[in-house]
Amino acid sequence: MLIHNFFYYLAYQDELVKQYNGQYLIIVDKKVVYSSTNEKDALNKGMELAGLGNFIMQLCTPGEEAYTTSCYTPWVQFTDALSQSKPEISY
Repeated sequence: MLIHNFFYYLAYQDELVKQYNGQYLIIVDKKVVYSSTNEKDALNKGMELAGLGNFIMQLCTPGEEAYTTSCYTPWVQFTDALSQSKPEISY
């Protein structure tokens, strides 16, 4: 499960920051398999190496600031509900 990859990051955050501070980590099966200073590059490499839904991409920084994440999917797009009467869902 992906949550185990995040728990791995939390457990080893101090050590990972020493090696990868400021980089985006691709974590698969509780292992860092790729790192990059470029977010898009890291995401593309994660998809290439593990496939969507099989990895996490974590910005490696000290502290709790990077604990919040955004999830993206190519299948559903939500638009601003305030600008429309109903949110638009496109497939």
